[in-house]
Amino acid sequence: MQQVTVMIAALGYWGVGIGMAIESANIPLPSEVILPFGGYLVHTGRLDFWGTVMAGTVGGTLGSIGSYYLGIKGGRPFLHKYGRYIGISERKLVLADYWFARYGEATVFFTRLLPIVRTFISLPAGIARMNFKKFVIYTFLGSLPWSILLVYVGYALGQNWQAIKPWFHRLDFLVAALLGMLLLYYLWGKIKRRRWK
Repeated sequence: MQQVTVMIAALGYWGVGIGMAIESANIPLPSEVILPFGGYLVHTGRLDFWGTVMAGTVGGTLGSIGSYYLGIKGGRPFLHKYGRYIGISERKLVLADYWFARYGEATVFFTRLLPIVRTFISLPAGIARMNFKKFVIYTFLGSLPWSILLVYVGYALGQNWQAIKPWFHRLDFLVAALLGMLLLYYLWGKIKRRRWK
C-alpha cells in the first residue's frame, strides 16, 4: 500500500479521487487506506478536510459509474466469464444481487456504508438497469458519510492513522459473516420456493 500513499501524497486531492475511483470500480484498493491517509494529510495541513472528503466522494461516485456501465454493457455473462480477473467472485455477485433484490434501489445508498458489498453493488444496479440519475444520487449520498468518517479518523489519529486498519479487518470479518448468513437464508428461501412449486 506504500505506492498508494506515495501517489496520494504527490497528487493531493487528485490522488484521493483517483484512488477512490479505482476502489469503486471493483479493483481491490481499500478506501480504509486511501481516506485515512488523506485525513492524515489534513492533520499535517497539506489538505483541507472538506476538499479531501469531496475528492473521495466524487472519485468513488465516478468509479461506481464505470462499474454500473460494466453491468449494463456486459451483463451477467460477461461477469461470469471475466469477473474473477477483476476480483468479482460468484459469491460476491450473489451477495450484491441479494441486497439489490431484497431492498431495491435504496440498497445503492445503504451498502455504501458497508465494507465488501459497497464496492460491488454497482454491478447488479447496472444489470438491473436502475435509473441512472437515481443511481448517481444514491451513490454520492451513500459515499459522503463513508468519506467523512474515514477522513475524520485519519485526521484525528494523525501519524497513527494506520491504527485504523486492524479495526476494519475485524469489521470486514463481521460483515462477511453476516453476509454469508444472509446468503444462506436467501438460498434456503429459493430452495423452499422451488420445492413448494
